[in-house]
Amino acid sequence: QVQLQESGPGLVKPSQTLSLTCTVSGESITTPYKNWHWIRHAPGKELEWVGTITYDGSTTISSSLKSRTSISRDTSKNQFSLRLNSVTPEDTAAYFCVGGLTNTAPYDYWGQGTQVTVSS
Repeated sequence: QVQLQESGPGLVKPSQTLSLTCTVSGESITTPYKNWHWIRHAPGKELEWVGTITYDGSTTISSSLKSRTSISRDTSKNQFSLRLNSVTPEDTAAYFCVGGLTNTAPYDYWGQGTQVTVSS
């Protein structure tokens, strides 16, 4: 059974950096063709893809977030992480780590999600 678990602070101040980590169990993040993604869901908006890290470590970031977003991984811990710099209240959302071949739904695996609020 594959499980994903997000971790990180629930409150971030404007202009600071949002850092989230996803711990994967039941599947190696290096398994070929198993790709891993961050998505978010802001109130009143559609689900938004943030970025992807592939099984071989390549990353792709949404063009709208690319200038201030990075995704990395720690294969020894079977984790992948998101960093979003210079956050604003518009970055307030539920953040999910998910797994699937492509960066669009439906996804094979979902984390439970973590609410991140950007506020002073």
